[in-house]
Amino acid sequence: MRTISKEAEPPCLAAWKRTNPHKRYKELTEDIRRIIRQHILEEQFYLCAYCCQQIQNIDACHNEHIEAQKLNPKRTLDFSNIVASCNTPNQCGNAHKSQHLPLTPLMTECETELRFKISGRVEGMSERARVTIQVLNLGDDEKNNRSLIEKRKQLSNALLWANDINPNEGLEDEELLEMLISDLSQPQQGKMEPFTPVVINILKSWLQS
Repeated sequence: MRTISKEAEPPCLAAWKRTNPHKRYKELTEDIRRIIRQHILEEQFYLCAYCCQQIQNIDACHNEHIEAQKLNPKRTLDFSNIVASCNTPNQCGNAHKSQHLPLTPLMTECETELRFKISGRVEGMSERARVTIQVLNLGDDEKNNRSLIEKRKQLSNALLWANDINPNEGLEDEELLEMLISDLSQPQQGKMEPFTPVVINILKSWLQS
């Protein structure tokens, strides 16, 4: 995960809420839902809020309520509760459904309590992180989500190779690591390469070792 900084809600959503004070998300028009989706995709630099794979366009994702609509109906139109999730079956938003999510991409701790490995696996460094991995099926073990682990490994390694780093050898130069982390943290034309936050997480773990 990468910490998401939420911006102000789209004006059309604010206007609709003013004229429909007692309605919920399920009654929202499709046009406004798509405007929300475009807005949050841009907030997230076209990465899934949970797994960080790249989302090509608004038809390849859905508006995801971090605090599920069934758990808190009063927050269904709360823009700060809505992120963009990929549509991958049995993963991310499609796995979340109405379960409680103790660690979210709105918390800065999501970048430190999830630890990614060159193998493509993710490890929870706290109990809430481990629960979140299970709820979202983020690939802590190949028997749970082999396809995500393999995709994460291949694309993360490709991003490292693109920056002249052999994933199997790592990089011991702290100054170069910090420069690369800084460079990768900057979106290019409003987008990030797939799994960029995963690679940043790996590079930071190399710094700490």
